[in-house]
Amino acid sequence: MSKALQTMDWMAPGANLNAYIQGTATVPILSVEEEKSLGEALYYEEDLDAARRMVMSHLRFVVHIARSYNGYGLPLADLIQEGNVGLMKAVRRFNPEKGVRLVSFAVHWIKAEIHEFILRNWRIVKIATTKSQRKLFFNLRSAKKQLQWLSAEEAKAVAEDLGVEVKDVMEMEMRLSARDAAFDAPSDDDDDNASYAPVYFLEDKAADPAQQIESEDYEDHNNLRLSQAVKSLDQRSQDILQRRWLDDKKATLHQLADEYGVSAERIRQLEKNAMKKVRTAMEV
Repeated sequence: MSKALQTMDWMAPGANLNAYIQGTATVPILSVEEEKSLGEALYYEEDLDAARRMVMSHLRFVVHIARSYNGYGLPLADLIQEGNVGLMKAVRRFNPEKGVRLVSFAVHWIKAEIHEFILRNWRIVKIATTKSQRKLFFNLRSAKKQLQWLSAEEAKAVAEDLGVEVKDVMEMEMRLSARDAAFDAPSDDDDDNASYAPVYFLEDKAADPAQQIESEDYEDHNNLRLSQAVKSLDQRSQDILQRRWLDDKKATLHQLADEYGVSAERIRQLEKNAMKKVRTAMEV
């Protein structure tokens, strides 16, 4: 094992980013034969040391990809870390028999993890959840020809270029241009402005945790007692209550009467007696 690989054991992007980036550049790139040999060792023999060497030799590519996402205002170390997660997923799924280099296969996984991280952290409120919104999020700013709002013609051109609806372009532009508001009121705000902070509007005054827990416990207790009360009935009474009250498609008195060979009035009496027994059992 090379000295570079041994040195990388304890290094992480967050510890010393510059040293980490320099360290990734010192790890030798695998030749085609080495990559295939290591890939086969992992794929057929679950050789974790082979997986480790494959990951280490491709860390420099993660750094290169992560740097292209610097414009989102997120720490480069975090972007690299997320990209490393994608790289490890790619290595785990790499099939050396496909005849594709690992770096080509791993790009998708690295970018996917970085994309997810950006979407989770760029704004507190998610702004891109659908496939078309994700495409717009990562392409709209570069597709805009100027910093002002898009005109109708420009929005249409962007929509055609990205293969999305014009309304999706306009909606994403509004989301990207919106400003995040502080949850709490700034300390230097006067009383009038402070009262408009989101913190004063997002709290549900009726949602007292103690009352919620008490209500849930009471409901669980009643459900348990109801279940026990029903189980105390004979099998025929249980079946009548189940099919008359609990099933999605409820049976009629005449249907049950035909099955049990009695009159519909008798089924009604059995149902009434069963309900009475259940109520009595729950009141004890």
